[in-house]
Amino acid sequence: MDGVVLAAGEGTRMRPLTDDTPKGLVEVAGEPLLTHCFEALLSVGVDRLVVVVGYRGDDIVARYGERYRDAPIEYVRQEERLGLAHALERAAPAVEGAFVAMNGDNVCRANLREVVARHRETDASATLLVEEVSREEASQTGVVTTDDAGRVTGLVEKPDDPPSTLVSRGFYAFDPAIGHACALTQPSERGEYELPTAIDLLLTAGHHVEAVELDGWCHNVNEPDDVAAVEERLI
Repeated sequence: MDGVVLAAGEGTRMRPLTDDTPKGLVEVAGEPLLTHCFEALLSVGVDRLVVVVGYRGDDIVARYGERYRDAPIEYVRQEERLGLAHALERAAPAVEGAFVAMNGDNVCRANLREVVARHRETDASATLLVEEVSREEASQTGVVTTDDAGRVTGLVEKPDDPPSTLVSRGFYAFDPAIGHACALTQPSERGEYELPTAIDLLLTAGHHVEAVELDGWCHNVNEPDDVAAVEERLI
């Protein structure tokens, strides 16, 4: 199974740590963020890695080369950072069959295997790791709505009145249909091709999308203070 890591971003909010270092190589607890991602993916059965690089991508290639442990690595370039759906569209030709994907700035200690298992058991086109948060946080990040059976019914970006308090935590299982959905996605108001929009297109086309509620934690490392926060959790 392939594992895609979305690691092309510039990490402007991480400055000065990213002034001359790609965000994926910022160290947390003595290891680069990408190493934490690779370990998470290998733990769920990934045997091949596809890494989407952009800002200072050559530094990432130089750090990891052609393999991580026993897993070969293929690098995909996203020269224009136009959103996660754009990044995933770039990666799609390099991926075979069902795959997992995660944001390259996430550190997770969570039930990631359950996401993969649910995806396989239900024959879903996409399975999302989600977490229940406060209404305030939900209105700032966008939400996932589900039915009583736990199937995803929609995704709403930054709603004023959230219809749900479930948010995506940046770990996914997909089948190849997501590549076509990403290709059909139109840019948002901020000019980016948003992954929630692509997943919503799957739903509109009648695809089955599942959600697995987080058991454990996933921390998105967006700012320098997040490094210390994650290191404290890892103690």
